[in-house]
Amino acid sequence: MKLGVGSYTFTWGVGVPGNLPAQPLSVFDLLEKAATLGVGVVQFCDNLPIVKLSAQELDAFTERAQALRLDIELGARGLNAENLRAHLCLAKRFRSAFVRLVIDSHHGDEPSADEAVARLRPLMPEFVEAGVKLAIENHDRFPARVLEQMVRQLGVAHTGVCLDTVNSLGSLETPEEVVRVLSPYAVNLHVKDFTIRRVDHQMGFVVEGCPAGEGRLDIPWLIEAIRANGHRANAILELWTPPAATLDATLERENAWAIASVARLRKLIKD
Repeated sequence: MKLGVGSYTFTWGVGVPGNLPAQPLSVFDLLEKAATLGVGVVQFCDNLPIVKLSAQELDAFTERAQALRLDIELGARGLNAENLRAHLCLAKRFRSAFVRLVIDSHHGDEPSADEAVARLRPLMPEFVEAGVKLAIENHDRFPARVLEQMVRQLGVAHTGVCLDTVNSLGSLETPEEVVRVLSPYAVNLHVKDFTIRRVDHQMGFVVEGCPAGEGRLDIPWLIEAIRANGHRANAILELWTPPAATLDATLERENAWAIASVARLRKLIKD
């Protein structure tokens, strides 16, 4: 297991719609941040896709990643076949073991589990031929048991799970339940810590992100549970950083949380 960061570690830095920084993080900036933090893996997901780079930019990106000795992982969103093939091509280029996939697109395409399997199945021979797994992320809409069934239908030899530690709260499932069901298929891990607090008027709760090791997530237990599955899944830090009073303050908070989180995770993940 290696420790890494990704484009969802620095979501505000990359840019949130309606809250774009004056100089959003580029793919090259994220490489430099990873190197400064001392991690060995960088995951580029749908909010900062490297599939949009020109051939010349991609060559420069590859050269810089190699110079910094950084492994590159890819994350796609949606079931567009052309987009998935583009990510698969880059996974082969960077020798990534998988392509992480969030099934639902930003354009309202939310297929049922059966429809998603039917649309993905024709692409699986290409993944098999490339020796790259498809890693479906638990992204709040599908319960863990449904995701497990999807993986089995597509074939566990070439399909796995990108296990996120908070998303499934949207399906009323705890991290313990998600890990119990999905860890045998986990080829990637998103470490995302969180807090739960009751609102001031007492009528409800707020689930909010926090630096790794400061919230409700039992990270030592999580790391050991994922290691036990034998898939050598890397651990990618993700942050749900709540906004501060200004965007600049939010960016400062996000950076501080990343530094503190990596420092704590380093005690458990030595690479």
